[in-house]
Amino acid sequence: MILFEFSSWYLISDGNHQCFQVLLPQSFPRIFLEIMDRHIPLHALPEEIQKMSPEEKVCKYCGVSYLILHEFKAMEEKVKAMEKELKFYQGSIEREKRLQEKLQSLSQDFEQYKIDNESKIERIQDARMQLKSQQNEFQRIQKELSHMQHELNIKHRQLQVFSQRSLEYNYFWNKTLSLLTFTKRELTSIKKEVYDNFQNWTLLKGEVFLQIKSISETALTEIDRLNKSLTVSQRSKLCLEEEMKNLKLLSDAAILRSQQIETSKQQEVSLQARCHEFQKEVLDLQCQVEGLGLKLQRAVTELDNCKELLMNKSNEADECQRKLRKLKFEAIISESRHTRLLKEKEDSLMNCQQMHKVLQEQLTIKEKQEEDIKRRVNLAEKELEITKSILNQTKEEVVTLKNERNLMLISHQKNMEQLQETLRQKLLSDDNWREKIEAELAKERARHLIEFEEQALLFKEEAKLELDIEKEKHQEIIQKYKKEQEELQTKISDLIAGATRDLRLEVTNLEEKLHESHIRYATESESKAKEIENLKSLVAEFESRLKKEVDSNDSLSEDLRKEMQQKSDELEKVMLAQTQLMQQFNQSQEENTLLQETVRRECEERFELTEALSQAREQLLELRKLSGSLPLSPCSLGKGSLTSCAATVSNQRERGLGRLNSEKGARVPSLYGVSKPTPAPASEKPKRAGSSGLPVLPQTHPPRGQSPSVNETRRRLAIMLRRRLSQQ
Repeated sequence: MILFEFSSWYLISDGNHQCFQVLLPQSFPRIFLEIMDRHIPLHALPEEIQKMSPEEKVCKYCGVSYLILHEFKAMEEKVKAMEKELKFYQGSIEREKRLQEKLQSLSQDFEQYKIDNESKIERIQDARMQLKSQQNEFQRIQKELSHMQHELNIKHRQLQVFSQRSLEYNYFWNKTLSLLTFTKRELTSIKKEVYDNFQNWTLLKGEVFLQIKSISETALTEIDRLNKSLTVSQRSKLCLEEEMKNLKLLSDAAILRSQQIETSKQQEVSLQARCHEFQKEVLDLQCQVEGLGLKLQRAVTELDNCKELLMNKSNEADECQRKLRKLKFEAIISESRHTRLLKEKEDSLMNCQQMHKVLQEQLTIKEKQEEDIKRRVNLAEKELEITKSILNQTKEEVVTLKNERNLMLISHQKNMEQLQETLRQKLLSDDNWREKIEAELAKERARHLIEFEEQALLFKEEAKLELDIEKEKHQEIIQKYKKEQEELQTKISDLIAGATRDLRLEVTNLEEKLHESHIRYATESESKAKEIENLKSLVAEFESRLKKEVDSNDSLSEDLRKEMQQKSDELEKVMLAQTQLMQQFNQSQEENTLLQETVRRECEERFELTEALSQAREQLLELRKLSGSLPLSPCSLGKGSLTSCAATVSNQRERGLGRLNSEKGARVPSLYGVSKPTPAPASEKPKRAGSSGLPVLPQTHPPRGQSPSVNETRRRLAIMLRRRLSQQ
């Protein structure tokens, strides 16, 4: 049964949508409201009433909804639900703050990882640069070594050639010395024979003298030639000796250099072993970087999960906003569905509590994951410190090697300077020795020339005498001598040809060996070049891998930064939406309080009006009864009471009924029964006035001005509706 109140008339409708008007006592509303407070509706409102427009549900006179109890109960349910949701959202704010703090800590850790990674990359680049410099130095040393080996080979070959030449010249010198000794012996024997056979030579003196002249001239020319060749051979011998000394010095220097090269090779082997160790360490670091990348991917997945949670929360916030908007318009609707909505909200509360437990479990899992990440980070930091110490050790070793190299270079330079000084001193001493030898040779030559001239003069004088005598005797001997001389010349030419052949054969052999050594050197250089190219390709591959890893780490860090910014923006939006929801909720609470106060005031005013009207009716009935029986004096005495009653009625009208009359000119029927008595004919009016002597009560019209409480409530409701419409 549904009741619609119209002042003292009540419209009652049953479930079949049939309405009938019933006049009920004035105390019925209070009793009905008390019953309705205790009453819990069993059935929901029919769909037709629910589908009715809000204008049809609202009273046209007072502006209050007919289903106000239902609306208040629904509002209370919604307010309770909103309070629960607000509590839940307050907890979510704290969780979001914790998540923000965790995200900030994770971002700081990520930045620290990035800084550590950059420092690692810089250190690796420095190590690579040092490796490259060491490789360049090693290549330069190898080139110098190969160059020195080549020079050594050339010098060895030159030494061999000069030694062979010196042997040949010694052989020729020995031959010439033997020939000269043989000629001297023959000359002495000839002198003896000539001296013994001087008497026999007198006859053939002129002819022999001429022959001896020619022979002496040829001998002189040959002797001069031999002397010149002797001087040339001596000079070449001296040059060869000097070259031998220089070559010995160079060989000693080359031996020292070879020893240094062997030491450098050993250092190179140790450096290569260290390079392999460094490569292994680089691979370990790459594995660690890959592990960190996997950790970052896990963190990204966790961040994606957080994003999904944030999106769900934002969707829930949007749904809450929609619910709030609906609540703003449903604040005018009835309160009959209060119990059912309470049950539904309790179920939703249980679900929310379950969700809360699930979220707490997820948070504990995430905290455990964060602890694992921190442990891994600590392990990575320890490994980084170990790598830093290893790198510092390698740097110190490189510095020590550089210092040793500089010391070796300084010592080599000092040795070279000492050798140069010794060479200069020897060269100066050789120059003095040459000058002394040349002076002695010049003296000996002058002495030999003087002796030769003296002997030639004596020989000429004796020969002239003896040749003429012994010309005929010694013709056969002269012929034999000529034959022997020719044979000697042929032998000398044969020996020279054989020596030249041997030299040519040795030169061809040496050229073949040179060609073979060139081929070997070319093959070795090609193999070394291939090894260098392979090393360069490996270094380039490592650099490209490192660059790719650095780029991937940078891209991941940029993505994480972007996601962090997006999350911070989303969190700010959620916080703003939450503040707006709180403001709207506070506004709705204020509006509810205002509505409750207005309804309470209107109900109180209605009760006061009904009481005042009942009092006025009773007084009027008493006055009517007394007007026919009482005389004028008591009537005049009762004037004060009537005026006081009229004043009270007029005041109550001004307070309560003026509001009803101002709204569309509506009038209460009971008041009209009191203020407007049944009209009498015009002839009876003066009689009644004259007989009774009572003053005629003026018709109390309601004042035109509205009461301040109703105006304020209407104004506030209009402002609230405008605000909601503007927010929508």
